[in-house]
Amino acid sequence: MPINALLAAAAATPLAQEVTTAATEVAVDVAAKKGIDYVELVLQASLPVQLVLALLVVASVFSWVIIFRKARVYKRAEGEAIDFENRFWSGAELNQLYRSATDRSRVVEGLESIFEAGFREYTRLRQKKGMDARAQLEGAQRAMRSTLAREADDLGRNLEILANIGSISPYVGLVGTVWGIMLAFHELGNVKQATMAQVAPHISEALIATALGLFAAIPAVWAYNRYATRVEQLTVRYESFAEDFSSILARQGGSDEP
Repeated sequence: MPINALLAAAAATPLAQEVTTAATEVAVDVAAKKGIDYVELVLQASLPVQLVLALLVVASVFSWVIIFRKARVYKRAEGEAIDFENRFWSGAELNQLYRSATDRSRVVEGLESIFEAGFREYTRLRQKKGMDARAQLEGAQRAMRSTLAREADDLGRNLEILANIGSISPYVGLVGTVWGIMLAFHELGNVKQATMAQVAPHISEALIATALGLFAAIPAVWAYNRYATRVEQLTVRYESFAEDFSSILARQGGSDEP
């Protein structure tokens, strides 16, 4: 009998099958104790899945940069609003506040920039002859609305990027998932007797693409919702101040009329 036939017959015996099964179980136990090597998993993934993972990593890093930057912007805007409101309602003279706002050694933002724009336009129109109090007030209100719109745009800048990352990242991860599962089924179709070791790598890269898509999306969605609320709160605060300051200018204009 040929040697190959003898080896095949020996491998087909129950003892050989038990030995093979035991060796497989030992290998599985060793792999389970060793844990998952995510770096190796990514490096061994197919090229399309690697591209998907790289794109998700870039999107995640970009979103975190925006998150930290906007957090500082909103914290500074809220602090400046509180500081200016305290100075404004403490009884300080409008001319003194205006001189402080026009100081070239500092950058004026938020409420102070709205006040500076309104008071500058109001003062300019008062210097014109024949300009009634209503026209002066309307000019100041237009200047404040324009500045308020610019400040609101600055506060909301880059928030749409967070919204896009939060909404698109799961679908980008799904592309990698579909590709990995497709490769797993392709491996199943190429062999007569499939084993878990043959399809496990592709299933793993599919699942890690899904996980990374969610990892990129969840912080971006949370930050967008949180920051959109803060922008709305600051905008309402700016609008309330503009209305209050308009009332003060209206009273001042009325008191100046003969």
